Amino acid sequence: MRTILLNTGTELLAGDVHDTHLAFIAREIFSVGLRIAERRTVGDGPAIGETLQELFSRAEIIFVTGGLGPTSDDITRDVTAELLGLELREDAELIESLKKRLKARGLKWVSSIARQAQVPVGAQILPNENGSASGLYLKADINPKTRSPHIFLLPGPPRELQPIFRDSVRSILRSIVKGPPRFERRFYKIASMGESLIEEAIGTKILAIPGVELGYCARPGEVDVRIIGERAALDQADQIVRAQLGDAIFTARDEALEDVLVKLLTKKNQTLAIAESCTGGLLANRITNVAGASAVLLAGYICYANEGKIDMLGVDPKLIKERGAVSEQVAGAMAVGARKRAGSTYALATTGVAGPSGGSEGKPVGTVYVALADDNNTKAKKLFFPSDRETFKQLVAQAAFEMLRRKLI
Repeated sequence: MRTILLNTGTELLAGDVHDTHLAFIAREIFSVGLRIAERRTVGDGPAIGETLQELFSRAEIIFVTGGLGPTSDDITRDVTAELLGLELREDAELIESLKKRLKARGLKWVSSIARQAQVPVGAQILPNENGSASGLYLKADINPKTRSPHIFLLPGPPRELQPIFRDSVRSILRSIVKGPPRFERRFYKIASMGESLIEEAIGTKILAIPGVELGYCARPGEVDVRIIGERAALDQADQIVRAQLGDAIFTARDEALEDVLVKLLTKKNQTLAIAESCTGGLLANRITNVAGASAVLLAGYICYANEGKIDMLGVDPKLIKERGAVSEQVAGAMAVGARKRAGSTYALATTGVAGPSGGSEGKPVGTVYVALADDNNTKAKKLFFPSDRETFKQLVAQAAFEMLRRKLI
């Protein structure tokens, strides 16, 4: 079934808000055998109606995001009802729910809020437990006089849209799409390995399998490999991917490298400390974003200045003077110091030149040392990531995490 996503909101086109809906909805609908054929983004105003009218003739399912709020620029439900020739009626239960929501938050009722209780006749209300604007589902040809696809009107904020999608939209989609999905999709995530090397290892072999779609998504320090096709073909492709990439694959699930580390450490009943200079707390931040991190992360030290490395981790001042803060020896001493202070099984340390200034002929911008210490030895690795500061930090974090993952497996 041809499925189209229409994002509305001038804030999207102005660059004030980053659109995350495409990635989320595309992943969610694949499980029922659907794929997004097209995505459109329009501003608030007449463009919403004009675009919907154009899409009606060539879509079987349309997801519309945004424009369901109480303000004058929230016109999605009004425009949709007008195009379909449906009357808008105030829903008493929604009015009551809105009043209770405002009262519980100590907010004053304003007459414009009632707009969010307007429902096109025949539409199904999709409850919103995280906001005031409910979603709406209008079945195909809801008005026999007007040809129309299945339409889902969803609120713009991701924290509202995503729970509505999981709680309400998915079950409706399963009733619309008959039979099991024809295609499956599998993911493989690889850290600290170039996209071209991965392509060289598996590309020709995978594409030789009839009916398999192969794709890559590269981000700082990570490449996602995606294969789509029927199960028998994917089983054949899976054998090739695993044979060629082996332990380089850190997961075949929708999870980050830090998720994998927390699981491995928890399974082994082992702990971690982190000492960071150039990454400024990014490693600790990513680890603590994972549920259950408190069982494995004992401490994180941000030692940006040399004094911090000396006072917090016990790094020898002479070592810093002789070798420099960005050196194999200091990185190793930071890891050893962090592990000793925290009493952890392992410790990771980072020290480098993030730039754009501060580099030298011997240590240009992008130079970094990552160290891993345990009770037996300490290993430090020199890497070079000449890039902007944010990308540099992400690359260093991936390299450090991959270093630990390799140790754990």
